[in-house]
Amino acid sequence: MKLYARVHEIERICDHEFEDKELVVSAITHSSAAEGLPVTASYERLEFLGDSVLGTLVARSLFAQFPRMDEGGLTRIKTALIAGKTLAKVADELGIAPLIRFGISELGTGTRGMRKALEDVYEALVGALYLDGGVDAAAAFVERTLMPLMDPSLAKHPLSAKSRLQEVAQRDYHCGPEYKIVSQEGPAHTPTFTAVAMVEGRRVGRGKGSSKKDAEGSAALEALKNMGYLLDEAEEASGE
Repeated sequence: MKLYARVHEIERICDHEFEDKELVVSAITHSSAAEGLPVTASYERLEFLGDSVLGTLVARSLFAQFPRMDEGGLTRIKTALIAGKTLAKVADELGIAPLIRFGISELGTGTRGMRKALEDVYEALVGALYLDGGVDAAAAFVERTLMPLMDPSLAKHPLSAKSRLQEVAQRDYHCGPEYKIVSQEGPAHTPTFTAVAMVEGRRVGRGKGSSKKDAEGSAALEALKNMGYLLDEAEEASGE
């Protein structure tokens, strides 16, 4: 598919005509298709921005929708909504998969590679919408595509390792955990990241993953075990 056709289709999906078309191009371009180009050529920077914007928009919507729900319930719903598998499913249903630009090195990497790319592109599009149309454009997209999945029953959803560590650190240490990426190994299209989790400036966990998020989740999981907090099976299966 020609690039202009991909951009047009993304604009249709987002229900937004971008003034800066390059934001769309970057948002659908995997790093394997941007090797040797400036960092702005792939979706990684937009994904970083979109992740933060998405979290804020979902939290704002939940705060307004459930005025009597406590922090724990709100956190569980938010965690379920912004989980990678949820974002990937939504992006796939929107028809984004065939619009992603992959390099030759990434072609044929299988379902997991595509799922991660779908998650990343959804977040990158949120970031692109925020930059091009402001918070209203990003919020309209999130409300239309993601928030229909919001349900009070998700408040019973088990917390991920990162959310659980956030909860216990604030409760018992009166501070939130911090994460640092301490190394990146392997080729650009299949990197392995190592992250450490810290509480009160002290390293409490270390983990690796194929993305920064996965590495942080693994570090949070180890931190919970090292600190003596028990996890259920669902928490152990997810570091997001």
